[in-house]
Amino acid sequence: MHTILLIDDDEQLAEPLQEFFARYDLNLLSEVHPEKGLHRLQGGDVDLTILDVMLPDMDGFEVCRQIRRDDKLKNMPVLMLTARGDVMDRVIGLELGADDYLAKPFEPRELVARIHNILRRSQPQSNQPETDPQQLNFEYLCIDQQRRKVTLEGNDLELTNSEYELLLMFANEPDTAFSRDDILNALRGINAELYTRSVDILVSRLRQKLKPLNCIQTVWGSGYRFLAAEA
Repeated sequence: MHTILLIDDDEQLAEPLQEFFARYDLNLLSEVHPEKGLHRLQGGDVDLTILDVMLPDMDGFEVCRQIRRDDKLKNMPVLMLTARGDVMDRVIGLELGADDYLAKPFEPRELVARIHNILRRSQPQSNQPETDPQQLNFEYLCIDQQRRKVTLEGNDLELTNSEYELLLMFANEPDTAFSRDDILNALRGINAELYTRSVDILVSRLRQKLKPLNCIQTVWGSGYRFLAAEA
């Protein structure tokens, strides 16, 4: 059973969600105050955090920022909620490293589906024997799919779940042009027309982490592709 922490000041939201989550083998914990939520995360028993943007004392963006800066928590999957439905909220959240975004009001089934999708992407693949780690090797870059580990010139690369999945998508089909819609449908399964800007943000973050490599090329009018010769 996976444990989910909800940090939301709407105390009436947690109880019905707890009952609903239990049907899908999810254990939901909840905190109203962000500081208490961050403290609870340090316990190490949470698999994913749901963050409301509008929180007392510290907004969800700052909580997400602190999670990503914490060496112990930086790989924690984060799904953000907002009641405002503002595109800029989604952009800011994704820039800070959130793995997904959902606007209130939402259908509990959609929230559960997104949680399962994030957890599936964030779990190391265990269906291959340890002696066959399924590595993708380039001149400077190595992707170990068994351990979900990326090294650049021999140094470990810290990537969020979304950044890792995007890099893996590119590296599995080098020199293939992917449109923004292709990327959204593959990684997020959400309405591409509403979230196209988030792809550019995700690619920009990945490019920064891959420097000095210049292996992700913009294909004007189409999208992006991974250049194996530059990796």
